[in-house]
Amino acid sequence: MEPFDAITDYLAHGKRGALATIISRVGATPRDAGAKVFIGEDGKIYGTIGGGCMEAEVWQHAKTVIANGEAKNLRYSLNGRTVEDEGMICGGTAEIFLEPVTVKQKEVYDTLMQCISNGERAIMVTKADGPTFEKILVARHGAATGGALPFVLEKNINGYFRNKGPRVQNGYLIEAIAPPPHLYIYGAGHISQYISTMAKLVDFYVTVIDDRSQFANRDMFPEADEIIVGEFQEVFKKARPSLSGYAVIVTRGHKHDAVVLEEVLKQPPQYMGMIGSKRKVKIIYDDLMKKGVGKNLLRTVHAPIGIDIDAETPQEIAVSIVAELIKVRSNCV
Repeated sequence: MEPFDAITDYLAHGKRGALATIISRVGATPRDAGAKVFIGEDGKIYGTIGGGCMEAEVWQHAKTVIANGEAKNLRYSLNGRTVEDEGMICGGTAEIFLEPVTVKQKEVYDTLMQCISNGERAIMVTKADGPTFEKILVARHGAATGGALPFVLEKNINGYFRNKGPRVQNGYLIEAIAPPPHLYIYGAGHISQYISTMAKLVDFYVTVIDDRSQFANRDMFPEADEIIVGEFQEVFKKARPSLSGYAVIVTRGHKHDAVVLEEVLKQPPQYMGMIGSKRKVKIIYDDLMKKGVGKNLLRTVHAPIGIDIDAETPQEIAVSIVAELIKVRSNCV
């Protein structure tokens, strides 16, 4: 959510900028439709639409958009000359919408960040053609911020919440903005520290859980969104992964891993992973099957956890785990 975080910070300080969104692409381009980059009035860049010459050109156009407050539609072709000059092996075309970001939209972006914080989807509707510029946010309950929803979109707005990627209709850019996926890390050891750091870098909302306050704290996990200290079995009464959530089980021992996995399996999230050798995993599985847990359900657990890259160090193990999270997320959105 880096571009939106930057936008709210800039607007809170009375600063302006420009937001570029890839609204469509044909062929091979570095990023897919929906990718965004925010360029502040100071020239700083947040997020990316692929880097290289395409992003550099957008940065140049952003100066004009910020100065005159008018949106602009751009088409960028990664042709043979571009590939040769930049060393990029691409050959596609990207349609980019570049819009001004001013304090007039502060309420819209503040409401968007509130929706994201609450784990709610929202629809951003932006006037993408003509001399006037409008930006409206529609929350899940139907309330609009920034203006009235255009009549041509009223009847179809609920369907847009399920859309993946932006869509242009009747001169409006319509985007479903989803909150970052929620990752629960059970255990606050060395591996967890690296998982938390890497997961935040790739836009997960991170909750760290452990029964030891000397490990589960802000000094150890400064980037985590939430830290919960409590007995592993008890924390599920107030914090349980949703069906779209991610659970990574990396506690300090076999006993705690078994307790957490048993609880997680009662309401399986979209991803469940547990660290450990094949022998340890088998022991825990055998015990759970004696308690009535089905073998097919256990097959949905990623254990041993992570993509096999022959990882040994805590850092390498964390890389393999976060890579697996990204792979699952890509197949589920």
